[in-house]
Amino acid sequence: MRLMIAEDSALLREGLVRLLADEGHEVAAAVGDADALLAAVAADPPDVTVVDVRMPPTHTDEGLRAALRIRSEHPRVGVLVLSQYVEQRYAAELLAADTRGVGYLLKDRVGRVEEFLSALDRVHGGGTVFDPEVVRRLLARTRRTDDLDLLTERERTVLTLMAQGCTNAAIAQQLFVSRSAVEKHVNAVFDKLRLPRDDGANRRVLAVLRFLGG
Repeated sequence: MRLMIAEDSALLREGLVRLLADEGHEVAAAVGDADALLAAVAADPPDVTVVDVRMPPTHTDEGLRAALRIRSEHPRVGVLVLSQYVEQRYAAELLAADTRGVGYLLKDRVGRVEEFLSALDRVHGGGTVFDPEVVRRLLARTRRTDDLDLLTERERTVLTLMAQGCTNAAIAQQLFVSRSAVEKHVNAVFDKLRLPRDDGANRRVLAVLRFLGG
C-alpha cells in the first residue's frame, strides 16, 4: 500500500512512518500541515492518506477540510482521519460526503497496532471504518423518540456494527450468527427506518447517516 501522512506532531508522524514501513507499506509523503498534504496528493495520488483533523495554522478543522477535498478531487484515494477526541460533526460530515474508502479513528487506536492496520486495509479496500467509541457516543446521542426507537436491541447492535464499517459477514462473525440472520436484521432496520427501496439509494449508507443524526 502506498500512503501519505499529514500529522503536525512530529513524534506521532515519525512513529507512523516507521510503523507502516515496518509493515511493508510505502510512505510517499509525511507532512505537518494540510496544504502540504493537498500538494503531495495532487502531484502523485497515493492509495490512502492518514490525516489529523486539527492541523496548523488554526488547529481547528484544517485536516478534515483537506480530507473532504481529497475525497472530492481524488475519489480513488482512501482517507483515514485521526482525531484526539470524539467530534460527532466531523464523523457525520465524512459519511455525508462519501462512504467508500473512508475512516474515522481516535488517535488512541493507533497504539493498538493490529486494529489500526486492519482499519487501513479496510479503507484501502473501499470500506468504511468508524472508531467504536465514536459510534458509542453517537448512539448515546440518539435517545429521542423517532424511528430508531423502533429497533430491537439486536437490530440496534447490528446498526452499530454497520456504522463501524462492518460487512454482514463480519457482523455475523462477531455476533456468532449466520449471515442470513444478519441480513434479516439489516432488512428490518431498513424497513423500520422507512428507507427508500429504489435502486439509486444506498440504504446501508442512509441507515448509518440516520444513526449518526445526519
